[in-house]
Amino acid sequence: MVYKIWMSVVKEFLLLKRDLGGLIILFVMPLVLVITVTLIQDSTFKTVTDSKISILLVDNDKGTVSKTVFENLEKSNLFTVVTQIDDKNITEDIARENVYKGKFQLAIVIPENLSSDLQAKVDQNVEKIVSSLGLADSTATKESQREIKEKEVKLYFDPAVQMSFKNAVMSSIDKMISQIETKSIYSTFEKQLGEGSTDFEQKSFITFKEIIPKINNKEVRPNSVQHNVPAWTLFAIFFIVIPLSINIVKEKSQGTFVRLRTNPVSNLVVIIGKTITYTIICMIQFYMMVAVAVFLFPSIGLPSLNIEGHLVMMSIVALFSGFAAIGYGILLGTVASTQEQSAPFGATSVIILAAIGGVWVPVFAMPKIMQYIAKSSPMNWALEAFYDVLLRSVSFVEILPKIGLLFLFFIITTYIALFYDKKKRTV
Repeated sequence: MVYKIWMSVVKEFLLLKRDLGGLIILFVMPLVLVITVTLIQDSTFKTVTDSKISILLVDNDKGTVSKTVFENLEKSNLFTVVTQIDDKNITEDIARENVYKGKFQLAIVIPENLSSDLQAKVDQNVEKIVSSLGLADSTATKESQREIKEKEVKLYFDPAVQMSFKNAVMSSIDKMISQIETKSIYSTFEKQLGEGSTDFEQKSFITFKEIIPKINNKEVRPNSVQHNVPAWTLFAIFFIVIPLSINIVKEKSQGTFVRLRTNPVSNLVVIIGKTITYTIICMIQFYMMVAVAVFLFPSIGLPSLNIEGHLVMMSIVALFSGFAAIGYGILLGTVASTQEQSAPFGATSVIILAAIGGVWVPVFAMPKIMQYIAKSSPMNWALEAFYDVLLRSVSFVEILPKIGLLFLFFIITTYIALFYDKKKRTV
């Protein structure tokens, strides 16, 4: 039995050796993919970035509010504020045209008299409050009766920018304006109540502090590497579905499988041989990805993958992920009649599994219905298991349900493949 399995494994490696180019692509493609995607996404995980986004600022106010907005944008270390193009002041029309053509991602247009009207509105409100308390003359002045219309700060976004960028910018500007309004209210109260009568503390009372989880007294901060390496490793592992299914189809079309069946070799032995062979390939893929993340990434300016104390459990997750991919590949190769069926369907289905599994878009950001569908993807089970190990530092017992699902997926798909093959041969 052991000898038969060993010879089955040798046979699989000989088949793979014939397509050496395809095998190299199977290893090289994931490495190129993980390096490229991680480099692109790395800046979104950094709190301070060297690359600033140039934005246009049209200042029609020329007052304290616009000055404060300009200073806060410059201090943010995220934006470079542009107020002139070709040594000419920017107008709203020029800003709109440049943004809609994609030359800039954002333009902020501050309306006229924003500072003076804001102060006037605050004065009116404070006057009413102070007068109602009997602390000032209640005689209405012409200024206090003047109707002051609301002001709009216009934002022009490049149509190609993401909604998350829009929301972040709008939230930041809204916060800046709110702080300016609050300071204006405090200052006006001080003036109305008389100089030296009181001193309002304008420092924010409520602040926010992120509590970073610690493992072995070290802070664990998530970064682009910890998110991308597991995701694209899974993508690479599941892509073995294509060569595996193609080889099974080849065996059927070339008569190899029939010749094997004439020998005293059961279909189960052949399946075990394929499982061992492709498990080895999956693990080589995994360790190559880890090696690149640990040793190569720091030399190209990316964070190194911290695998301290995690490698064994990560290897277990990769092993069971490989089983799930192999089971799916065996099922696809058994059901498909031609390579033209197995290759395109295998590639497309892996991409769909990756998409709904959270490899590209986080599951929590998906619509509610897609969040439920995501739970049916073996890639989601494996990805969550990787995140549990790398980012949440859970115990082996806690990832058992996820790797159990992966192994169950392998058992079910392999059983269906064996049952289908047996049924087909008896027809």
